[in-house]
Amino acid sequence: MIRGVDIAKGICLLQKGQPYLVIEREFHTPGKGTAIARVKMKSIKDGSVLTMTIPTQQEVEDAQVDVNTCQYQYADQDMYHFMDNESFDQYDVPIKGMEDKKFYLQEGNSYELTIWEEKVIDIKIPYKVVFTVAESENYIKGDTVSGATKPVVTETGLTVRVPLFIKQGERILVNTETNEYFERVNS
Repeated sequence: MIRGVDIAKGICLLQKGQPYLVIEREFHTPGKGTAIARVKMKSIKDGSVLTMTIPTQQEVEDAQVDVNTCQYQYADQDMYHFMDNESFDQYDVPIKGMEDKKFYLQEGNSYELTIWEEKVIDIKIPYKVVFTVAESENYIKGDTVSGATKPVVTETGLTVRVPLFIKQGERILVNTETNEYFERVNS
């Protein structure tokens, strides 16, 4: 059990018999009465969104999940394949329901897998990820309008808008929540 005041973004709560990931949390103190937490949660099983208002002193049931750091191996038609960095256990994660993760998974990199009842229910993608530009159009000198950008495609197939000076083969840092270019990374 966890108190409303201790609820934070990224934890899992058990509602309606299934785990929900907290995606937004805001505290509100009314003029009279106790403080409350407004919580927006996403079902890890089916993606439905649930919004709740929880008094900060009330207890709610947290989902008992394990978080394992695993190395991404490869993907086939139906599954992402991971290997636990410590126990070397293999995890096969269905792509269905996690299609949006494919652009951020890079072979050999480690990711945190959230496991509930011996089943992987989420792959945590880091806030910022380094990608190599696989496809980029060159710009012509003189096309430099202040803040001008162009689309590039990374090695994973993710399309990102970047400044005109970014070339094919360069490495860029991307914000994975917004898919926005952050900076060029020098190798």
